[in-house]
Amino acid sequence: MPPLRVFTLPRQQSLLLPAVINPFVQDTKLSRAAIIKCVLLGIFLVPIRAVLVSLVLMVTWPVAFIITFNHPVKGAEPMRGWRRIMCRRVMAVLGRAYYFCMGFRVVIKGRQVDSSEAPILAVAPHSTFFDGIVCIVAGLPSTVSRVENLATPIFGRFVRCLQPVLVSRKDPDSRKNTIQEIESRAKSLGHWPQVLIFPEGTCTNRSCLITFKQGAFIPGVPVQPVVMRYPNKLDTVSWTWQGFSSKTLLLLTLSQLYTTVEIEFLPTHIPTEEEKKCPPLFASRVRDKMAQALGVPVTDHTYEDCRLMISAGELTLPMEAGLVEFTKISRKLNLKWDNVKKELEGFASMATSCKGGRINIEEFSSFLKLPVSPALEELFALFDRNGDGTIDFREYVIGVTILCRPANTEDVLRMAFKLFDTDEDERITREEFTALLRSALGVSNINMAKLFKEIDADGSGFITFNEFQSFAMSHPEYAKLFTTYLELQRYQAIQEANPGELELSGQMSDIQEESTSDKKDD
Repeated sequence: MPPLRVFTLPRQQSLLLPAVINPFVQDTKLSRAAIIKCVLLGIFLVPIRAVLVSLVLMVTWPVAFIITFNHPVKGAEPMRGWRRIMCRRVMAVLGRAYYFCMGFRVVIKGRQVDSSEAPILAVAPHSTFFDGIVCIVAGLPSTVSRVENLATPIFGRFVRCLQPVLVSRKDPDSRKNTIQEIESRAKSLGHWPQVLIFPEGTCTNRSCLITFKQGAFIPGVPVQPVVMRYPNKLDTVSWTWQGFSSKTLLLLTLSQLYTTVEIEFLPTHIPTEEEKKCPPLFASRVRDKMAQALGVPVTDHTYEDCRLMISAGELTLPMEAGLVEFTKISRKLNLKWDNVKKELEGFASMATSCKGGRINIEEFSSFLKLPVSPALEELFALFDRNGDGTIDFREYVIGVTILCRPANTEDVLRMAFKLFDTDEDERITREEFTALLRSALGVSNINMAKLFKEIDADGSGFITFNEFQSFAMSHPEYAKLFTTYLELQRYQAIQEANPGELELSGQMSDIQEESTSDKKDD
């Protein structure tokens, strides 16, 4: 039995698929019985609850106006005296009445500590616009809010009562100023009320905890984790990037007899010296503690994955095709948002005609304008990390970054150019180009006219090294295809010369591969 071929690059366990593929989809299926029940209950409950909520808002707005009247929006001092008393007592009661009228039943577990023990409350998972109820339960702490929210009719005045840390999209220094303000309040020794933060930064379906942003952990002060659950038979609250609209969720929620929400205050996490110096480590350990309490896994998805989902949709790909666990991919492969977005556009040019946003080897070969051959099959297998016979965008990004781009060195390209340039006149004719590719791919009846024309940018009828290099840089798959062909040639030559030596080489490669994987794994 011939020895198995050994891949030159090990599979990193830490780059395998996450426990939850898409935490941004709400896939509640309404049965016919559930729809009928919602309609029958909604006929009575929705009008009654709408009237009650309106009455509560009519009382709440004047109270909020009085509390915030003549008080600066960006006050250097927290509310004190009668303003703070009205906030903590009157507004808190009205807030509870507001959610009660909508049919919420609140279950509180654990004990909330005061601001001197834990200046920051980290709340997760963030899954719906109803999560604001935790602010009411926590005694109206400060929050982080967009400046635009202050201009929202009615609710803008309520937001001002919280004296939020304001974020402005128009201010290029907004992120830095926000972190400085959070740190200032967190280290005020109880002068300011607690700051409540949803560290995930976007809504998920509560199936996992995604990457925590570092804002709550940069100050290096004790943080009290707060977990939220909605243990209802029918999920009518999850407001994600794929699923029911906000209006549909509101109607469905108002049509339930009641909606249970559990808010659990976990023990305060006091950071170690190591965690104070490393906010990502601090955030990760708090997230692990919260995930354990919830009984859910953690993934490295983040808000940037949502942006990639939208981009995938704009490129006529399924939205979930854009999910790559951006935090992990960007850290391990040293990629920025623009790099991944560019790769998504390249993948879309291959996959737009495919159902499900995955490409098989025939579509891969069609995109490369090359026939299916052993060298191409080997390249495809390197991309196909889970061995299911298709490539998704995540596998494509990993493959292009760690397989193809390293093969695009000038030395490799020079070697490739010389192999094509058989008469050594520093240019490749169509005949030279076609002859080598026919030999490399093991296919005699192929037409390379389209590919040759694409590389021959100036239409001169021959390819210069600059044209060859420019094409390889913008199409890294071809560079790896070439090196794969050279590896196959080397493999066959060694096998013919000394099969035993190849087996030994393979075993040594296995040992080296295992060692390398251990060093790169999380």
